[in-house]
Amino acid sequence: MSDDKSPDVLAHVGANVRRLRGGAGLSQQELADAAGVSRRTVINLEAGQANVSLSALDTLAEALGTTFVSLVIAPSATREKIDELMWRGSDPASHATLLGSAPAQTEGQLWWWSLGAGDRYDAEPDPAEWHEMVFVTGGSIVLELESGHVELAVGGHRTYSSAQQYAYVNTGAQVATFLRVVLA
Repeated sequence: MSDDKSPDVLAHVGANVRRLRGGAGLSQQELADAAGVSRRTVINLEAGQANVSLSALDTLAEALGTTFVSLVIAPSATREKIDELMWRGSDPASHATLLGSAPAQTEGQLWWWSLGAGDRYDAEPDPAEWHEMVFVTGGSIVLELESGHVELAVGGHRTYSSAQQYAYVNTGAQVATFLRVVLA
């Protein structure tokens, strides 16, 4: 199994580690010691040349007092739409992409939704700190948010605050299926 990431992710991680380490007032050796990696790994990582495991990135983030997402996100990306290839397996069909992130304090819920042709679900606003993530696996849906409507086809995703009126609408002729993650 391989942890190959795209070269762009390695560059983002390197710049973020360098910036966060400097902000924390840590030397490369102090960060290496705190994260349980070698100084050479930190040097190579900051140069965008080290390809460390996802769990090592978690450990580095913790040592820097930040989150995994803060460590890997591109400067131009938002947490709601990250879209970074984070892992490749030995088979070309094996890969993991970090789509988006939202804060959570209490719990996360994973839902499988199926919405028949022409059907809709209208939701009431959740408490202010709640967020949702949806990922369409079949058909398409229109996500009606207060900020506007977003059409999502297979593979489309969105992260948003659910502290607003919103709806899932299937305007297509086939059943729409999607994953919904609720973070409270």
